Amino acid sequence: QVQLVESGGGLVQPGGSLRLSCAASGSEFTLTSVGWYRQAPGKQRELIAEIQRDGSADYADSVKGRFTISRDNPKNTAYLQMNSLKLEDTAVYYCNARAIMFMPPAFREFDYWGQGTQVTVSS
Repeated sequence: QVQLVESGGGLVQPGGSLRLSCAASGSEFTLTSVGWYRQAPGKQRELIAEIQRDGSADYADSVKGRFTISRDNPKNTAYLQMNSLKLEDTAVYYCNARAIMFMPPAFREFDYWGQGTQVTVSS
């Protein structure tokens, strides 16, 4: 089992920055892809950034050029640096991670979610 804990959310003014963290813990696992999702009130949850183990990343058009996803593999932690924040970035941000674990007789991949962290952009 893997637990994901997000941190770093809060209240920020438009144009400001925040850095979210997603720390994974558990026993004997390897994180493969890690994604950041967000869900604004009344809207569906959307994938905004995803990073693979080799560091390759993809972004939604809405955050491209403003947000940067990164990861520290030895620490099993992923980050989302959010710059030039806009009012429409207000949402609950969730971390999603896929982890491989050996469960005899084979390796299996599982999908995990964090509890979410609130980001509010307001003047």
